[in-house]
Amino acid sequence: MRLFKTIAGLRSYLASCRQGADGAATTQAGRSLGLVPTMGALHEGHLSLIRRARQENAVVAVSIFVNPLQFGPQEDFHKYPKMLEQDSQFCETAGVDVIFAPSAEELYGGRSGSRKDILTQVIPPQAMMAVLCGPHRPGHFEGVATVVAKLLNIVQPDRAYFGQKDAQQLAILRRVVADLNLHVELVACPTVREASGLALSSRNQYLSPEERSHAAALYRSLHRAEQAFHQGIRKSQELISIVKEELSTVAAVRPQYVELVHPETMVPLAEVEERGLVAIAAHLGSTRLIDNIVLSARKPIIAIDGPAGAGKSTVARRVAAELGLLYLDTGAMYRAVTWLVQQSGVEISDEAAIAELVSQSEIELVQGDVDAGGTAPHALMPSRLHSSTPAPLTVLINGQDVTREIRTPQVSAQVSAIAAQGEVRRALVKQQKEYGRRGGVVMDGRDIGTQVFPDAELKIFLTASVQERARRRQLDLKEQGQPEVSLETLERAIFERDQKDSSRKISPLRKADDAIELVTDDLTIEAVVEKIICLYRDRLSSGL
Repeated sequence: MRLFKTIAGLRSYLASCRQGADGAATTQAGRSLGLVPTMGALHEGHLSLIRRARQENAVVAVSIFVNPLQFGPQEDFHKYPKMLEQDSQFCETAGVDVIFAPSAEELYGGRSGSRKDILTQVIPPQAMMAVLCGPHRPGHFEGVATVVAKLLNIVQPDRAYFGQKDAQQLAILRRVVADLNLHVELVACPTVREASGLALSSRNQYLSPEERSHAAALYRSLHRAEQAFHQGIRKSQELISIVKEELSTVAAVRPQYVELVHPETMVPLAEVEERGLVAIAAHLGSTRLIDNIVLSARKPIIAIDGPAGAGKSTVARRVAAELGLLYLDTGAMYRAVTWLVQQSGVEISDEAAIAELVSQSEIELVQGDVDAGGTAPHALMPSRLHSSTPAPLTVLINGQDVTREIRTPQVSAQVSAIAAQGEVRRALVKQQKEYGRRGGVVMDGRDIGTQVFPDAELKIFLTASVQERARRRQLDLKEQGQPEVSLETLERAIFERDQKDSSRKISPLRKADDAIELVTDDLTIEAVVEKIICLYRDRLSSGL
């Protein structure tokens, strides 16, 4: 592990990390870079971010910088714990490759960062700072946005990792990244809690043992609101009253605010229609703590991931049909783009031309047949309830029905290369998330449970041996009336596809930590479907 205190040293090191063995720049999966920005005083919450970054990137960087720009004059900047040696040992044990620990003078160009009037700053939307912590910490989010923008510019990571505990910060940074067109993916990670429910925070070390015990009331009050929400209470006033009532049982807890807002826009909500964020700030002694919980009224999402040829699409269709849910074949979306690229005569290696093409294309997935005149039923209408025969899925790109064309060996041979391209993935993931916004969806693909819907209520990783998947593929091609392909050829193609999918830079194929793996070599489709339906009903009965 390396540690750098200067921008020049870090940039030189990261440049070497991005070089191939021959010194040429490489964009292979092995060179993806993940950044975990921190203020030090690292704990298990930070470790969860580092572990996620380690799983998804070849190079992991951690920044340690107590940013003066985000502290108010009466806040704890000078008191904030600084323990670089201990944090370095923590990072090395966690498998971090490089630490960036600059001084304020280094990061702010010779200035300390305390003179905001002489620094260029990033100013997030005022409306997003007008709620929750914003009114109580003037200048805070401007300081956060500025330092994170600088770190992203210096490090140039593929992904940056943040905790859901700082939900307002996360929402604001997502907006900053989007509005400034920064080329990075922000990854939100779940809040890590102590056994009492207290969210882990570097400031917890300020608490006395008695205050620590009292602090558990924050999560307890949020949990009560969540229970009330699941019992049908949707009004903001009622949910906030429940939280305040629970907090009032502990005299040592002095609430600063309890609010309910939209988790992405920070707009205050009078009632939760789809999703809402209940957030708290409170003081215990001289220590200020924050916590939050997301309330979701969406129907459950089933994410089915796995390698090519594992039967994901067939199984997902039938599960959706049996449960009366929507079926979204994300693989068909990537296949449609691949077909369009081939028809347009664009080289697979010409990522710029493909980005231009996909940005101007419209993909529709329609459950039901499109008639000869091009008229289709509404996109993604629910499957027929409790029918073992799934409604047919029609795939259109720019209005053209390509349902059959996208299943050819020619498309199959190149779809992985197309799906690995960042701009293609960004465009399609955005559409997939919109389709699944209200829930009640069964999705299959390579990264549904890890990237598209990491908060899916049920995650399945469906797999089978290369030999079994080749056998199934051969039968599929025969049923479709396609030219015969030998098993040996199919096995080689599937093996190569697995290698590409699991090592690509953009969202490599990986089983989510909380996914249930089903190996299907000796299982019929009916048996796999039944297993997933049983798992779904078990989750539903236990409140998911």
